[in-house]
Amino acid sequence: MESRIDRIKKQLHSASYKLTPQREATVAVLLEHEEDHLSAEDVYLLVKEKAPEIGLATVYRTLELLTELKIVDKINFGDGVSRYDLRQEGAAHFHHHLVCVECGAVDEIQEDLLEDVEAIVEKRWNFIIQDHRLTFHGICWRCHDKNDDTTEKQE
Repeated sequence: MESRIDRIKKQLHSASYKLTPQREATVAVLLEHEEDHLSAEDVYLLVKEKAPEIGLATVYRTLELLTELKIVDKINFGDGVSRYDLRQEGAAHFHHHLVCVECGAVDEIQEDLLEDVEAIVEKRWNFIIQDHRLTFHGICWRCHDKNDDTTEKQE
């Protein structure tokens, strides 16, 4: 984790920002909870455990800065809550998500599934794509398996 923080520190420095203790605490929380798709409030509560003096506004500003610098991606899964997701190092694009409409679980797809689609869009509409996001809404394997188990027991 320290080497990742060092690389993020370099990204901040190259954009003329410093890795303040508050920013470092925020980045550490995002790294520790990389799979969780945390809201700003979630991040704030976790950062508060590490740095009790930090305020919610500071966490919001830090998340917005990290979003501007493409260190994190701000995402919304249709529930009205913005969540923050660390961008994979070296990734050309944002990763894709599978959102379960039953339990709310969010799974990630790291593989870029849209290369062919991008080529078509760029050529046909003369549009230069900088990034894309793809979210599938459906029933996750956990709920699907649970529903299958329930059906088998009823039969």
